[in-house]
Amino acid sequence: MVIDLHAHTSRSDGTDSPAELMAAAAAAGLDAVAITDHDTTAGWAEAAAAVSPGMRLVPGAELSCKSPDGVGGHVTVHLLAYLFDPESPALKAEQSRLRAERRDRLRRMAERMAADGFPVDADDVMGRLPADSPGGRPHLARALIRAGVVRTVDEAFAKYLATGSSYHMPRTDTPVETAIDMIADAGGVTVLAHPFARSRGPIVTAEVIADLADRGLSGVEVDHPDHDEPTRARLRALAADLSLVVTGSSDYHGTNKVVRLGQETTAPEMLDALVDKASGSQVVIG
Repeated sequence: MVIDLHAHTSRSDGTDSPAELMAAAAAAGLDAVAITDHDTTAGWAEAAAAVSPGMRLVPGAELSCKSPDGVGGHVTVHLLAYLFDPESPALKAEQSRLRAERRDRLRRMAERMAADGFPVDADDVMGRLPADSPGGRPHLARALIRAGVVRTVDEAFAKYLATGSSYHMPRTDTPVETAIDMIADAGGVTVLAHPFARSRGPIVTAEVIADLADRGLSGVEVDHPDHDEPTRARLRALAADLSLVVTGSSDYHGTNKVVRLGQETTAPEMLDALVDKASGSQVVIG
């Protein structure tokens, strides 16, 4: 089986609709794919309705969290959550808060760029978002592309939108311990996404991952485009020591990134291990 457990749609910061994601996954020869939009489950139903015969859809989401970094500070980490109950009251409330904050942040960033003379209209940026979309920097990057300021999303981030740039604004993320607890209470399982991807910014130590495993973390994303081979080997050994599930995923965003679906994959027995631990929702089989 060819399994990719990290993909985004236009319901967050990807460019494919949920149905288009499922069609792309089938065309790429995948046997299973997870929909993991940021802080929303709004694409689950459309994706489930578009599952090809014999294919599997793993419902999920990606949560932005605040975590101790292991050296006295805090960093942002991304938590992949799978097979949880989307109607969990606590989880719905937190996702709603996060989406609202993301949308407010996006508007303020667009307004700041417009005030500095960039040909960006905040109302237009926000008006292009689906109702349940959290909104994010890629949406502002696409506006800069439409205006002819940059040619690619990567160029927009490199020049204007990266963390620490003059147009970047912070957000209030969920404490990672709280997120793990919420997903567990909703019958789901959690996997720490690209935990050692230094190209994305500061990372956590191995000791932090061990603490999160004690808290209930189920796995770590080892095979990811932002992990080189030595990093993968180190993470794989750590996962073995901590009895964590090892996953591999493309982190697909459609045309917002150059990665392709199925570029990194998860072993079938690892998906089985996650499914065995979950009770909040089910894999959808076409």
